Amino acid sequence: MLPSLPAIFARLPLSVLALGAGGLAVLGFAPFGLFPLAVIACALFYQSLSDATPRTALWRGWLFGVGLFGFGTFWIRISLNEFGNMDAWVAHLLTALFVAFLALFYGAVGWLVRRLDQGHPSWTAPLLLLPGIWVLGEWVRSWLFTGFPWLSLGYSQIDGPLAGYAPILGVYGVSLLVALSGGLLWGMAAWRGRAPNFALIALAALWLCAAGLKASEWTHPSGRPLRASVLQANIPQAVKWDAEARLMIAEVYVDMTLEYLDADFIVWPETALPDFLHQVREPLIDPLAERAQREGTEIVLGIPVMDLESGRYFNGLLAIGSRESLYTKRHLVPFGEFTPLKSWLGPLAELFAVPMSDFSPGAGRPLLQVGPHRVGASICYEDAFPTELIESLPEAAYLINVSNDAWFGDSLAPHQHLEIARMRALETGRFLVRATNTGISAIIDHRGRLVAWLPLFVRGAITAEVQPREGLTPFARLGNAPAIGLGAALILLGIGLARWRYDPSPPLRT
Repeated sequence: MLPSLPAIFARLPLSVLALGAGGLAVLGFAPFGLFPLAVIACALFYQSLSDATPRTALWRGWLFGVGLFGFGTFWIRISLNEFGNMDAWVAHLLTALFVAFLALFYGAVGWLVRRLDQGHPSWTAPLLLLPGIWVLGEWVRSWLFTGFPWLSLGYSQIDGPLAGYAPILGVYGVSLLVALSGGLLWGMAAWRGRAPNFALIALAALWLCAAGLKASEWTHPSGRPLRASVLQANIPQAVKWDAEARLMIAEVYVDMTLEYLDADFIVWPETALPDFLHQVREPLIDPLAERAQREGTEIVLGIPVMDLESGRYFNGLLAIGSRESLYTKRHLVPFGEFTPLKSWLGPLAELFAVPMSDFSPGAGRPLLQVGPHRVGASICYEDAFPTELIESLPEAAYLINVSNDAWFGDSLAPHQHLEIARMRALETGRFLVRATNTGISAIIDHRGRLVAWLPLFVRGAITAEVQPREGLTPFARLGNAPAIGLGAALILLGIGLARWRYDPSPPLRT
């Protein structure tokens, strides 16, 4: 039987609270950077579940996800509409469907919290089940269907005290602690007696410990600092793949490079040259490599690479100068760099006919030889997958990420992507050099702090010292295992306590 209108309106306020909490969480991420709001959003999310049945919690959790992704990732429609040759209404519809699908992860979080707590709210749900299920949900989202780990709550804390836990537990461990902090904050407001005082003490201890950890050095310098230059040519995405613009693009990058030949290495963005390597090797790459070798510098540039025997092509990162080294992107973007289930989709696959959208995945470890140093390499949103990046360690002396965030225009995406790159530097204890086509390019130190950066839609370059480092953070050694293990342990403990206090037998009659 369908619920009556009065019943629907009676539940509306908490549903609106869940939706608003999802939108509020986005303000914790870049470019807003109001990291305490992510904790408040978790507390409000749990409040929306506190009197819910599992079915209602599923609905409210989904609404939270709609608020989070609807506000935080609706920029996806820009790549589909403005650069993907889709009609505006199709791009908006597909983006809305994508948001609705991602929101199901938070619907599952809400349902599981209420289902596993046996419908008897207590401290076990906000302090054990919520953070445990939250972190497992984010982790599953990071790999299911190739993964979309965007807006994991841990990223919102890059400038907050909880970032101190990142070199130990990684971004998902920080997410767990954000959810735990939200549960404690909820307890401070909802509990009675002395319990709010205990919640305050626990929250203060958690954050004070994090602040102390931020001063820890997990890796150490190795050799002399290097002078790095990052080029941002600001080539509009609308002309990037235009055949008539290819010569102009090459000239821009070469002219900019000649101004910075005194650097130890120079980095160009992803697919900076819109030609295959074999097409420009003789007229451009080989002469440029010879000049770099004479000047004592290295050049790292993004360029498509074709296997002439098989016809397959790859998204490549090429180092030239004293020696040549090539890395090919392994984790491709679905519907951007390849079309999954293309034979099944048939004519629908033509909707995703963006330029260069049939790449093949590369293989091997994400390492690139840049002069005397081995470097951890990532292309585009590969840097959103932390366990893939730490495969370059311990050999990598520093990290390089190249990207082309021009696909998403003047939106939240470039700011959020820079925040993700900062987290990778902090987790690994390595400097990260980031070159993008239209911004935001940056040089990031081993603590995740910006050393130098270029804003969006500016043609220019930045130069700063990069200190090679060696050693491993706890996260680089163990990956996501501690965070996922802790999340699973909290869930099991919460289930055990819920079952212990819940007696399903009927009361005795007298």
